[in-house]
Amino acid sequence: MYDFQQIIKTHKEILSKNKLLFNALGYIKMAIVLLLLYFLYLSFNQSFLLYLVIIDVTLLLLFIILSFYQESINKKVLYSKGIININKKNLDRISGEWSKFKDIGQEFINVDHHYSSDLDIVGNKSLFQFLNSTHTYHGRQIFANDLLNANYNKEEIINRQEAVIELSRDLEFSNHIEYYLSKISSDHSTKKLLDELKDNKKLLNNKLLKSILKYLPLFSLVTISFILIFKLTSLYPLIYSLLLIQTTIWVLSILKLQSYLSTITYLPYKLGAYSKVIELLKNIEFKSNKLNEIKYQFCDKNISVAKAMKKLSFISNMINVKHNGLIYFMLNFLLLWDYQCVFLLEKWKDKYSHIAENWFVALGEFESLLSLSKLAYVCSNTSMPSILDENKKIVAKDIGHPLINNSIRINNDFTLDENIFIISGSNMSGKTTFLRTVGINLVLAQAGGFVIAKEMSCSIFKIATSIRIADNLNEGISTFYAELKRIKEIISLAKKEDNLIFLIDEIFKGTNSIDRLSGAKTVLTKLSQLNTVGLLTTHDLELCELENEITKIVNYSFSEQYLENNIIFDYKFKKGKSTSTNAKYLMKIVGIVDDES
Repeated sequence: MYDFQQIIKTHKEILSKNKLLFNALGYIKMAIVLLLLYFLYLSFNQSFLLYLVIIDVTLLLLFIILSFYQESINKKVLYSKGIININKKNLDRISGEWSKFKDIGQEFINVDHHYSSDLDIVGNKSLFQFLNSTHTYHGRQIFANDLLNANYNKEEIINRQEAVIELSRDLEFSNHIEYYLSKISSDHSTKKLLDELKDNKKLLNNKLLKSILKYLPLFSLVTISFILIFKLTSLYPLIYSLLLIQTTIWVLSILKLQSYLSTITYLPYKLGAYSKVIELLKNIEFKSNKLNEIKYQFCDKNISVAKAMKKLSFISNMINVKHNGLIYFMLNFLLLWDYQCVFLLEKWKDKYSHIAENWFVALGEFESLLSLSKLAYVCSNTSMPSILDENKKIVAKDIGHPLINNSIRINNDFTLDENIFIISGSNMSGKTTFLRTVGINLVLAQAGGFVIAKEMSCSIFKIATSIRIADNLNEGISTFYAELKRIKEIISLAKKEDNLIFLIDEIFKGTNSIDRLSGAKTVLTKLSQLNTVGLLTTHDLELCELENEITKIVNYSFSEQYLENNIIFDYKFKKGKSTSTNAKYLMKIVGIVDDES
């Protein structure tokens, strides 16, 4: 892990120096303005003597130069602030304060997803909330999809792994590019923008009419200028007529124009921010195929993608002049401004609309990989897993849960090879957390990311879980019935997928012990016959007897020790069924039963 404190300290020192310089330049500029006003006053009263004019011009030029310099210092101030914020968030990921991050991926929550809710992939205190560092609409969408619906083959996963490793080894570059990405909004209007850019429908199909509207303002300006310069008073009515015609054309078309330009009119971010990121990616030398594949999206010999984005930003700024009412009216009065914006936008779309979406998607893919690389910065005991050709196998050394703080995380060795594990153990011993540990690391592995393990090899699995089951009063569904539906889905998936792994916690806990045991045996027998693999936790030690009946079932357990009215859990994964229970002991500790009971 990197020394984020040192990075923050360094940039705080740079920030402090640049703030002082920025403020000093402000005072100097103020003094120059006062001097300029004084010398302008002298110039005016002394008939603009040459030496005074030279002083005036010199002071004005000095003010302009200092203004540009101060703006460059301001950019450095903002940059240091951004880098400090990025690294503070990394420290929050280490300390556990990440659970206060605002973006939890709310719109990606789907209780019917095969594993999302059970493994805390999106939502409050989720993997998405922990790792997400995306700042664009497509980045968020792609990162969420990589965690929820990764469907990459072995070759693709390896390419992604190489990219993630490369990004994790260059924190300075990762911080640098994340800062510039942070200037882009992840607002949903990006999707609307792309839909608009791909729509090649023209505002006007009549080429003659389009040409008239395009060049009429130029003709009017030239004509008006000629009349005014040569003081042709007899032609003044022509000036009024030309301006009246243009104003009438604009007023009659204003609703149609505003509708056509509406998507860019209400764009909540500056498209120009994309240009800087694209330039950065174009000019960096990558080693991994995946990062070069993304880079090449911006390296078309016939198209400057950065310039295209700058042009689109320029058009957006032109359109947004409408927010300044008086200037907006004058521009349309003189130049048919809205029409000129339409024509520029149509020209841009004709040239770039067929490939524009590729640029946004490529940046989104880069952001997703950047988010996955964060795990190596903030978690201890990380490694890149090996993807196996053989099916239904996991071998992990010191596997742990990424959302548990480094200082308290307990790791375990774990090997599954065409097996079904029945995991027994008492309350709070770590059974459910272990299921989530296996599941969430598989999700990371199949997205091409790091895992929390000293070493890990795994097949590519379809994951299905039944852990966090709740009733639904609105639909009249009990917890037991909800679990039955989820178990049925797992069995249905097992019939279709030959690489399914299931993770089931406390199967059928919503019914009586006799039905629970009978139902659990039926489900495990069925899943075994379907040649699937998985982990199932239970309090019913009788269920562990299935190890003697079904070859692929193996018993594992978690246990605890008792010391001076305290239960001590070691959270270690052990071979064999559990030999202890703690319910009565827990009731004694909280005072429900006494020593004599």
